[in-house]
Amino acid sequence: MIPEWTTLGKILIGIGLGIVALGILLVVVDRIPGLSSTFSWLGKLPGDISIKRDNFSFYFPIATSIVLSVLLSLLFYLVGWLFRR
Repeated sequence: MIPEWTTLGKILIGIGLGIVALGILLVVVDRIPGLSSTFSWLGKLPGDISIKRDNFSFYFPIATSIVLSVLLSLLFYLVGWLFRR
């Protein structure tokens, strides 16, 4: 029973470190001259819904969500494939 908890703990630590790394990347990306233009397409794809009225604004990045979902699925598939080898 203890090895199962140890494995779960390691997985949670890995996920946490990944989230911290992503957060640091998002904070630093605007301060590095070449990277801000690389990620400028995020949230501005055709298919992203944006409605702005007088006292109301609604934004749903559906196309960006689909693209990120496909990219993350490929990334996780490749990582899983590497660990199965």
